[in-house]
Amino acid sequence: MTSTSTPTSFTLAGKKGLILGLASEQSIAWGCARLAQQQGAELVVSCLNEKAMGFVRPLTEPLGMDLQPCNVEQPGELDRLVAHAVQKLGQLDFVIHSIAWAPLEDLHGQVIDSSSTGFARAMEVSCHSFATLAKLCAPHMTQGGSMLAMTYLGADEAVPHYGLMGPVKAALESLVRYMALELGPQGIRVHAVSPGPIPTRAARGISGFDELMAHALAKAPLRRLVTLDEIAQLSTFLCADASSGMTGQTIYVDAGCHAVA
Repeated sequence: MTSTSTPTSFTLAGKKGLILGLASEQSIAWGCARLAQQQGAELVVSCLNEKAMGFVRPLTEPLGMDLQPCNVEQPGELDRLVAHAVQKLGQLDFVIHSIAWAPLEDLHGQVIDSSSTGFARAMEVSCHSFATLAKLCAPHMTQGGSMLAMTYLGADEAVPHYGLMGPVKAALESLVRYMALELGPQGIRVHAVSPGPIPTRAARGISGFDELMAHALAKAPLRRLVTLDEIAQLSTFLCADASSGMTGQTIYVDAGCHAVA
């Protein structure tokens, strides 16, 4: 017999979350934090350092969000952030990692010219810090939950101007699959969200970013770019119980760019 019940929208009511990577009102982390709170989640959020807090605090303070600095390159800062979140929230139900960085001299050059130091720093900040975050958070996700990282189509295709971040994001997507395998028995789901290009502060560091956006706009079946709200809607859905049967995926929200040549 076919059910005639009306589907209910998903919610994060009662969920406790940690979101890393707020930088400005254009940042993906901010979009996710704003929507997660609207859906009932209690949050701890982070930005890079005290200087960044000057840009982010006017966003978080009116909403009463607990904002903390965290530079994942500095020893002990990620540990401190997670410890603070656990103390404040009592447990964790979801974690969103929205951090990516590479030295400009390596990011703007050819991949074959990248320095080993620059490559290693980009990998540490943009990829391995997600594994470290998972190790710190998993013991406090006793009821299971969700972990998300942000990626881009340049992980799967060679996108002009994306350069060094392509191989780094490819490693991140592979990491997500292995983390899903390892954490699945604990009921922890892991995904990579792959948005189309939007003008975040980090993205503006990519050489030829305006050209990249124009190409995406012309290529996308929907003939437009995605919005911050659309990225946040997918991300918060993946943090909700409504997505409980999903893990280990790279999920695109890019107006269909990934599906066409």
